[in-house]
Amino acid sequence: VQLQASGGGLVLAGGSLRLSCAASGNIFRIHEMGWYRQAPGKQRELVATVMSGGSTNYADSVKGRFTISRDNAKNTVYLQMLSPKPEDTAVYYCNAYARTYYDSSSRNYWGQGTLVTVSS
Repeated sequence: VQLQASGGGLVLAGGSLRLSCAASGNIFRIHEMGWYRQAPGKQRELVATVMSGGSTNYADSVKGRFTISRDNAKNTVYLQMLSPKPEDTAVYYCNAYARTYYDSSSRNYWGQGTLVTVSS
């Protein structure tokens, strides 16, 4: 499974930005898709996840500001970032817990990361 993220860049605090991540390959099923981020000098952390059925989970730090959504037909996950703050600056990584037609079980896949810089 290949994950291609896009949409990162420079955004002003209080603005908006939308990240996209499309999964491709011999996909049998994608159970969960999500976004993680890693700021300089910090560990990678969860931002938000969405299950195939639509249930979502958010880090407390982004609740009420970020919205994760998913288009199962397109194997694509989105992260709408509203009112971002400078502390949201990080490399954002797309994640999918998925199974291909060649695998007997599911595993985690990661995208290449996209840099989001929030300027005050």
